[in-house]
Amino acid sequence: MQVVIENTTVEGAGPTVPSYMRVIADALSRYPDREAFVGAGRRLTYAQSADLVSRFQQVLHAKGLRAGQTMVVLSPNAPETYLAQVAAGLSGCRYSGLHPLGSVDDHVVLCDDADAAVLVVHPAYAETGAAIAARASTLATVLTLGPADVGEDLLALAEHVTARPLRAPAARPGDAVWLPYTGGTTGRSKGVVHTHAAMIAAMHGIGTAWELPARPRYLASAPITHASVLPIAPTLVRGGTVVLLPKFTPDEWLATVVRERIDYAFVVPTMLYALLDHAATASTDLSSLETVTYGASPMSEARLREALEVFGPVLMQGYGQTETLGLGTTLRKDEHNPDRRPDLLTSCGRPVPGAQVELVDAAGDPVPDGEVGEFRLQADFTMTGYWNQPQLTADTLRDGWLHTGDLAVRDESGFLHIVDRKKDLIISGAFNIYPSEIEQVLAADPEVSAAAVIGVPDEKWGEAVTAFVVARPSCALDPERLRLLVRDRKGAHQTPKTVHVVDALPTTPVGKIDKKALRARFWTAGARAVN
Repeated sequence: MQVVIENTTVEGAGPTVPSYMRVIADALSRYPDREAFVGAGRRLTYAQSADLVSRFQQVLHAKGLRAGQTMVVLSPNAPETYLAQVAAGLSGCRYSGLHPLGSVDDHVVLCDDADAAVLVVHPAYAETGAAIAARASTLATVLTLGPADVGEDLLALAEHVTARPLRAPAARPGDAVWLPYTGGTTGRSKGVVHTHAAMIAAMHGIGTAWELPARPRYLASAPITHASVLPIAPTLVRGGTVVLLPKFTPDEWLATVVRERIDYAFVVPTMLYALLDHAATASTDLSSLETVTYGASPMSEARLREALEVFGPVLMQGYGQTETLGLGTTLRKDEHNPDRRPDLLTSCGRPVPGAQVELVDAAGDPVPDGEVGEFRLQADFTMTGYWNQPQLTADTLRDGWLHTGDLAVRDESGFLHIVDRKKDLIISGAFNIYPSEIEQVLAADPEVSAAAVIGVPDEKWGEAVTAFVVARPSCALDPERLRLLVRDRKGAHQTPKTVHVVDALPTTPVGKIDKKALRARFWTAGARAVN
């Protein structure tokens, strides 16, 4: 299929900006015969991918999805997962991903908050999809990526539709295209609003700063409903190939690198740790790898040194957050040099091109090099705000700056080092976990008097969720029962690795639970307050 881009305009008056999805559609038209996607037993050319996007777009429209609405996706990595997102974006819609490890309760909250109109679910999660559909108040349509006992089969419906030229409408400056969610300190998840302009800026930022090969063969092994989706657009623009793994395992990752001659990969530290601990890694031919970007959670310095020995000089770090589309600073491959600059192994690098970074004190004044300040950033790839949360938006976006909530130090060479977090966010296995959500579950138990949750250093996960609970009088708490309670309510990734039953929680002079005191005995051995 030769792809023709059909230009359309946005209804109503006002200025327009380029559509992020137009960039992707252009790429699909530019390299029709090249291999675009590999995964789920399929190999799709760019033209075949465009054909499927067109069919998906028509089916979504026939099922009622309209510009300005939200489509949510619950699926492992597969070509169809990404192409469904493109179809929604080309229709002028927002898309948001549901984490496969999340609980039904959390999925329903997200769907309701995002005003989700359509749920696209993989058959492997059909039971979860049915439970979501039964409770989510705004969902009108459920579509599946294959036969299932819930909804209608999107792939089967697409077979009965004739592909048309892709429609690529322009976008208004404030139109959102991606609505990822990150946990909230009050127990309410935050939808992060990203516009077409921000996504295009991030695409250029990743293409410039993440040291991608000229024509990448990108291995996406973390969920593409989240951060690992970001290198896909730069890969397609360069005419490369995206290889998708439905689930990360060391064996499959290594086999795929060899079989597909992968030259670019994005991993989170826990994946890197698993590869380092896997017996076959050292004997596997990884010579095709040119760049491996790691990020999304703190990296152990000791394990980073080990990774450099095993993988060679291919590692580069990307520091950012959901609010900045994963961008902020980078530590380049040539800056990972334990012999020349061992101090940089604890650094998150320097700002990416186009980003301005300041470290400021509580009054908002810049701090000198060597002093701790809050990391704030200005860039075209930052969010426009939090979905339906104006006060939180105002608190985070102040005076033209995005305040990250991270505390950092800049050295005399301009390299930044993250030293702590202003808030109590736990990053475990690259998942953002907010203690208050877990504390609410524990405190609701009739045998629990009080609860506090912190993150403690963990060589594998970066941080491990750890809970402290106080029993009500005459009650004997079972730590394992409480762990299972959290797992059922919040999902496996938020379940405490350890639950400590204590007589009392330490408090500050004003009566607040003193989490600093709880952390002290766990963090004293490290040089940093984040691992």
